[in-house]
Amino acid sequence: MSELKLTILGSGSALPRGDAFHTSQVLEMRNKQFMIDCGEGAQIRMRQNCVHTARLNHIFISHLHGDHCFGLIGLISTLGMLGRTADITIHSHPDLEGLLAPQVKYFCSEFPFDVKFEPFSPYKSEVIYDDRSVTVTTLPLKHRVPSSGFLFEEKSTERHLVKKMLDAYEVPMVQYRAIKAGADFVTSDGEVVPNHRLTTDPTPPKRFAYMSDTAYTEKHLDLIHGVDCLYHESTFLAEDAARIKATLHSSASQAATLAKKAEVKQLIIGHYSARYTDSKVFLDEARAIFPNTHAAFDGASYLF
Repeated sequence: MSELKLTILGSGSALPRGDAFHTSQVLEMRNKQFMIDCGEGAQIRMRQNCVHTARLNHIFISHLHGDHCFGLIGLISTLGMLGRTADITIHSHPDLEGLLAPQVKYFCSEFPFDVKFEPFSPYKSEVIYDDRSVTVTTLPLKHRVPSSGFLFEEKSTERHLVKKMLDAYEVPMVQYRAIKAGADFVTSDGEVVPNHRLTTDPTPPKRFAYMSDTAYTEKHLDLIHGVDCLYHESTFLAEDAARIKATLHSSASQAATLAKKAEVKQLIIGHYSARYTDSKVFLDEARAIFPNTHAAFDGASYLF
């Protein structure tokens, strides 16, 4: 399987900074692109970082606060002006269609593609996207408005063929598909060659979890356990306990604590409050608990 690539388009929170636009990112997975949240300025960051949209067909909106969805109408309009013809689907809280559809109808009615809305319930975990290679599952979060994270998972592939063994046993090509699926091979003289001699294990599927905005919660530990990468909001530092409680956000140390308990492979933190001017303070706080932490910044790309 190919590496997953995550590009951060916006790492800020409600009040953007000059170096940190509103929240948005693009995940490239199995030759597809998925946008996660679309804050104001997302399309600008896409052009600045040469993120092309030919394979972008699905957008996932975590919740209906402006810093996570105000960039949608601008992005849709730009896609139309660039000559896009493929439909685009937005997965979100049911209310988004009533808010955005009138704008699309007013400003983008002449474009040769449709904007489709696929609502999901932010109160239960369920699969909301499923194709031959990827599934997306919602992760209900704890915030001031209904909010949901997302778990992106590759599906398992078939076993890998060992060519020299296939040649040694003169396995016909017409049987390759069955062997990749786990079948043994029977030679012309009746010898049974076990599958494990002809193949190796499939590459482990990659998994990425996105959790923003939310107060600290452990209710998804089982679902996110061992993911290749966890993106978790860290709006505040631990010293801002009152603000954390009042706004139902998380601190860098809380994000790191969750990453440690879930035994994830790496943590990316972001969604910084504009009251801070340096993301290093978040990184220092998180790494004290979970060393393999990265501080997101606009334009950063991560492979995993």
